[in-house]
Amino acid sequence: MRRDWWLALGVIGAALTCLACLTPVAVLVLGAIGLGAWAGRLDVVLFLLLLSFVGLAVYRYRLMQGKT
Repeated sequence: MRRDWWLALGVIGAALTCLACLTPVAVLVLGAIGLGAWAGRLDVVLFLLLLSFVGLAVYRYRLMQGKT
């Protein structure tokens, strides 16, 4: 089976985004580097990132299934 880098990017990106959603350290890091104002909108940004990465992974998986 050929390795699909876009599928890997989607899965890894979704996993890292989930980890960031569950980690309150992100708020502390943003506050430490002077971007504490972004902490209020962090949920919206991370949710959109998660949807994008999951969508990419599903799209590439279905594309790979069609080629076999």
